[in-house]
Amino acid sequence: MEQLPPADDAALTAELGAALREAGSVPEEFLATARAAFAWRDIEPGVALAELTFDSACDTVPALTRSAGSTRTLSFRSTVVTLEIEVTEAGIVGQLSPPGGGRVSAQTASGTYAQVQVDAVGFFSLGAPPPGPVRLRAHTDEYEVATTWVSLR
Repeated sequence: MEQLPPADDAALTAELGAALREAGSVPEEFLATARAAFAWRDIEPGVALAELTFDSACDTVPALTRSAGSTRTLSFRSTVVTLEIEVTEAGIVGQLSPPGGGRVSAQTASGTYAQVQVDAVGFFSLGAPPPGPVRLRAHTDEYEVATTWVSLR
């Protein structure tokens, strides 16, 4: 019967080396997620975090949506604002509650890829998100908030 782990350091080193060679490369999706998590370290003080509270891709209960072409609905909540978005092939539409003007930007680990104005009722519209993790940042006169990272495609 083979002893696990090996009692001999040389045998253990050889076994670990074989395991590492078999593992192969890290999938790009994992690397993108790690880069996005690392990018979070530089969030400025005073920016509230809006956490994901609902994702239609994970919920088993059918969700009501405002548009017939919606493929995914997500809701983020912080202490000051709720951010709801619908993601379709055409892009992202969303609303801030409580409503108000301001701007919303969409970011990847490499930086901001889109920024739009928010209208008086809190509505905004962005283009289609790129592959990989994305976070949204909302800035109004009353607050600045960033969502947690999420893959929208």
